[in-house]
Amino acid sequence: MRPAARYPFAAVVGHDDLRLALLLTAVHPGIGGVLVRGEKGTAKSTAVRALAALLPPVTALGGCRFGCDPAAPDRDCPDSQHHDGRTGTRPARLVELPVGATEDRVAGSLDLQRALTEGVSAYQPGLLAAAHRGVLYVDEVNLLADHLVDLLLDAAAMGRAHVERDGVSVSHAASFLLVGTMNPEEGELRPQLLDRFGLTVDVTASRDVDTRVEVVRRRLAYETDPGGFADGWAVEDEVLARRIAAARARLPEVALPDAELRRIAAVCAAFEVDGMRADLVLARTALAHAAWRDAPRVEDADIRAAARLALPHRRRRDPFDAPELDGEQLEDALREAGDDGTAPPDEPPGEPPWDGGPDEGPDGGPEDGGPGGGGGASGDGGSPETQGNGAAPQRAPQQMPQKVPEPSEPFRARLLTLPGVGAGAPGRRSRARTGAGRSVRASTSEGRWLHLVGTVSAAAPHQHTRGRTGPGLVLRPGDLRRAVREGRESNLVLFAVDASGSMAARARMSAVSGAVLSLLRDAYQRRDKVGLVSFRGADAELVLPPTWAVDTAAARLRSLHTGGRTPLAQGLLRSARVLAAERLRDPSRRALLVLLTDGRATSGGFDAALAAAGLLRRDRVASVVVDCESGPVRLGLAARLAVAADAACVRLEELSAAAVAGVVHAARAA
Repeated sequence: MRPAARYPFAAVVGHDDLRLALLLTAVHPGIGGVLVRGEKGTAKSTAVRALAALLPPVTALGGCRFGCDPAAPDRDCPDSQHHDGRTGTRPARLVELPVGATEDRVAGSLDLQRALTEGVSAYQPGLLAAAHRGVLYVDEVNLLADHLVDLLLDAAAMGRAHVERDGVSVSHAASFLLVGTMNPEEGELRPQLLDRFGLTVDVTASRDVDTRVEVVRRRLAYETDPGGFADGWAVEDEVLARRIAAARARLPEVALPDAELRRIAAVCAAFEVDGMRADLVLARTALAHAAWRDAPRVEDADIRAAARLALPHRRRRDPFDAPELDGEQLEDALREAGDDGTAPPDEPPGEPPWDGGPDEGPDGGPEDGGPGGGGGASGDGGSPETQGNGAAPQRAPQQMPQKVPEPSEPFRARLLTLPGVGAGAPGRRSRARTGAGRSVRASTSEGRWLHLVGTVSAAAPHQHTRGRTGPGLVLRPGDLRRAVREGRESNLVLFAVDASGSMAARARMSAVSGAVLSLLRDAYQRRDKVGLVSFRGADAELVLPPTWAVDTAAARLRSLHTGGRTPLAQGLLRSARVLAAERLRDPSRRALLVLLTDGRATSGGFDAALAAAGLLRRDRVASVVVDCESGPVRLGLAARLAVAADAACVRLEELSAAAVAGVVHAARAA
């Protein structure tokens, strides 16, 4: 059965910046790829998959697994014996990289079949080789292991892949258009990796009724008759394909005047971006935009369009900052950069950001609702003004709820880990058995992947008795060894924050919220899932269900209210229920409970709190109690609570990595 036709690129409704970014990267792959951020159901994957059909066909040498160009074959190609004159033409490939891919699948590895049967060291190409001169698409790139993202971005930037593993030393061409899509609700990319993407686009669903109607109408028509729908947009797609080819051919002739280059440098300096990558990406994007416009040189309109796509994600100084670009600051930077004394016009030139195809709807419309428009987490209203299950709150007038004060200066948090070795999702917190970590030993029963050295070592002593007469090895099932790999896993870090009146002193609550923000930054960097429980008044509240959106947790923390009595037992019991439910939903993800309290229990009593802590101990919940008590007279209640829960206990001021050297273990080993 013939596969269904792809959704046409020209039929994508709206998303001007997304389409422009993809087209500019198709014109100039050296830009470094596109990262598409957006909520689910916004046609991110649809647009990316449709792009491959617009790329020019690829002419390759026959028999070359790496797709060498006959006009300029790679002199270092591992398939060096392919110069037989045969050529072939094929469509540009779209190679999709699954989130669960291993490094050998991505970069390639030793060809085990030939190694074991012929005794030769041969290279088996990976996905990077397959994507050469095409598109490499990574859906949910934020969930991909960091070392694989580094590998992809290095290859995309250099145009080559270098493989040094399993006795193989290979370098081959790997020039591809890299596109990653992600849902920020599932966690962000680390800033170091985010900066490596050339362009970033935030995509949100339109709030215009007519636009939404047109999206549904086209999608239903496509699902009813994919082939007929694609045929109906074939002319528009062909126009875009020809324009991409023409812009590629025109690109080397586009001039970048010194005055415009000075504007680019001034804009990057004004926005205080790190390093020189932003300047290079901005220049390449402006050149591609000028070629797309069929212009002979880069002009102000090209720099404006390039800055809108290349700078927002490089403005982030904090993991919780939203990618955004200040339009007024951009105008000021462009105006001040004019070295001939003339200022650019107050209004952008008439060239719209998208003019790629006919019948595409209104051009030059409003942008995607503003940078970060898909967020909304910070404006959720925070905690309700009353607590409990409908009962009237009992507060003294001086205990009315107040907003959490401004957090203290964040710091580098010390590492909180779980004991033992887990098997959860890859991350950077606790030790774990993983499929992508380093190989620690060979085993006959553990592990999933073949341990080549161990297998060969087990078989080698028996070759004479097995009658081997030629090259290669004679293997038996008992010779097979599996690689036990150890790396790091991410965890669920559940914060339980005492927001009662005894904690509400401004200096103390400021320090507590600053500590939680610091721990959230640490969770962000270690790719943890996080949740937030707050307790005050008569009950505890799940402020944020477990999520990968660490920035949402930071926003909810800032919206907390403080004041009232201290239902410490309720806070512990609510935390235990959240962890139990999450254990059923995600059994392999181990949890760490971080309780921030002074230990006072003015609602329900301290004995009830000790009993609740005993339940945590019974359920073997790994916990850390952060003692927030202050003042000359200290009761040591938090330490007693930690003993009852079999938890580590650290003082608030000891959370900084600079304060105390070493690693804090979340729970004592049994």
